[in-house]
Amino acid sequence: MNEHREATARPRAILLDIEGTTTPLAFVTHVLFPYVRQHLRSHLESHAHAPEHHALITRLGDEYLAARRSGEPVPAPAEEPQAVQLTTIVAFVEWLMDQDRKLTPLKELQGKIWQDGYQRGDLIGQVFADVRPALERWRSQGVQVGIFSSGSVLAQQLLFRYSSAGDLTSLLHWYFDTNVGAKVDPESYHRIARTIDLPADSVLFLSDATRELEAANQAGLHVRLVIRPGNPPVQTSHSYGTISSLDGLSAA
Repeated sequence: MNEHREATARPRAILLDIEGTTTPLAFVTHVLFPYVRQHLRSHLESHAHAPEHHALITRLGDEYLAARRSGEPVPAPAEEPQAVQLTTIVAFVEWLMDQDRKLTPLKELQGKIWQDGYQRGDLIGQVFADVRPALERWRSQGVQVGIFSSGSVLAQQLLFRYSSAGDLTSLLHWYFDTNVGAKVDPESYHRIARTIDLPADSVLFLSDATRELEAANQAGLHVRLVIRPGNPPVQTSHSYGTISSLDGLSAA
């Protein structure tokens, strides 16, 4: 196992988690997820025949059938003409959310539902007050910043485009989601480093999750544990450097 790396040298890039790092946990758990549940059925009914949504529904149906075959306690199929129909998909999506599954088609569907909400003005992406100043400071220092979140790239872009601090997308260079791999898999961070064409040890990753920091550290990244208001207490022992604000974190 690699020794834990502190950000002693100037990073050439900073990789940010969202939930509990740039954005309060409560916004995700008390606003975004309930919004999906509230609008899930009507959204699917409105868009079921659009090619992208049809493909998503098909992928979710395949995942549902695979989960049933493997014996997982998924909801029983609805009594409908086809093997997997809308009622079953809705119940399966809600079950996946209950289980906090990071399934890529689920995250993509959530992103599309949130897109409607942001565009209607129902949603405003909440970010901590120190996020915009930090992004602007890092840009002035020539350091590029990216996002790595289990939420889809679309969901990430929407949150920062319609944020409480204004449109922040011009300050962000990359977005990575579960298509690059799980956040607890070191290989995901190797892929990110290759994608942005930088050595892993020139990248600083900030997250509130120690398992994610461990994976990034194993891949060679520098890491810091983010302690924010509303984050749950850290349950495991660790030796990571911690920060409670981005204000004092300079890339210079």
